[in-house]
Amino acid sequence: MRERKLDVPILARVEGEGALALTIRGGQVTDVRLRIDEPPRFFEALLRGRRFDEPVDITARICGICPVAHQMSAVQALESACDVTVDPAVDELRRLLCCGEWIESHLLHMVMLHAPDFLGLHRRIDMVREHREQAETGRRIKQLGNRIVEVVGGRAIHPVNVRVGGFHKVPSRDALDALLPDFDRALADLPGLVRWMAGFTFPDLEHDMGYVCVRHAIEYPMHRGAVARSWADDLRVEAWPSHFVEVQVAHSTAFHAETIDGRMYAVGPLARFELCRDRMQAPVRELAAEIGLAAGTRNPFRSLLVRGLEAYEALLDARRLIDAYRVPDRSFEPVTPRPGVGHGATEAPRGLLYHRYEIAEDGTIAAATIVPPTSQNQAVIERDVKVFAQRHVHLSNATLERRCEHVVRNFDPCISCSTH
Repeated sequence: MRERKLDVPILARVEGEGALALTIRGGQVTDVRLRIDEPPRFFEALLRGRRFDEPVDITARICGICPVAHQMSAVQALESACDVTVDPAVDELRRLLCCGEWIESHLLHMVMLHAPDFLGLHRRIDMVREHREQAETGRRIKQLGNRIVEVVGGRAIHPVNVRVGGFHKVPSRDALDALLPDFDRALADLPGLVRWMAGFTFPDLEHDMGYVCVRHAIEYPMHRGAVARSWADDLRVEAWPSHFVEVQVAHSTAFHAETIDGRMYAVGPLARFELCRDRMQAPVRELAAEIGLAAGTRNPFRSLLVRGLEAYEALLDARRLIDAYRVPDRSFEPVTPRPGVGHGATEAPRGLLYHRYEIAEDGTIAAATIVPPTSQNQAVIERDVKVFAQRHVHLSNATLERRCEHVVRNFDPCISCSTH
């Protein structure tokens, strides 16, 4: 029986170090392995014994692309454990910080990492050379996201302004108003960028598993809400450990995640759009209808378009939050640690991010659990690659390897987060 071995030793245009291996025997794809080779960094272990308020800064260093999501999940969990409620104006400022992260992350992925796959380009520099207008639009909007994070979070990469109970310092009205001139152009340009991408050819592939995301009563999910599942009722965040579990696999330094009864599920833009698109603002829903996504999509290749819709939502929401901003009476609520357990879940650009902390009698961290989106999506990525490769098994090894890399990039995997 003829056997083919396909190997992508280094996945390109993803964050972190990963590889992909496939085995095909007699025309059947028998094995797919998303190998995550990045050494584990043991953040959960190094947090033990640290002061209760230190995870906010430490977990932000897990990743340079989604540090805000780690900070928001951490403060949620720690404030829950300490029974602290922040000023609504502080909470809205946190959402604005999340909007900045979504804008910068989504635009980077859409324009420089994912679009080249649809355009037949193999290098990011080719995107700039051959599609300069779209590349410049993406750069400009991404830069606005970075500036939002810098103004609210203290700096654009690994923000330092977030603390348990609020912020070390809140921005002035003038500091936020200085961002407004760039919003008009970004809001005018982004729909055109999404319409351009909607003209790409999208391979046929559909998800047939469940979706999970944070769901809020009225807002599009970002920094707070319950845990929504496409196959069952919503859960309180505190119920996460009773319904989900992490498992170890031999070919990855990151855990895989599944439901307690072994169900595979996906997180990320498609999950949010499937379960929460009715929370999107009217202009975003109108754009979704225009590009044919009004009823949703389960095609992972079209996640490119959903990210564009989400970036539009984040821009609109950020503008709304800045317009309505009032400087809080104080930047943070004093927090006294107490023994207990707290849980937090937010939506990183790549999907649901769960944190759990146990605080000891002396105010230190006794235990920590972090479940990032890419860990939860690993099994789904392997499943998608297997289905896609089986449909295109007639292609040459080199072509099939490139096409399977594209399948992986649909998820914008953050490998550093997965090996925390």
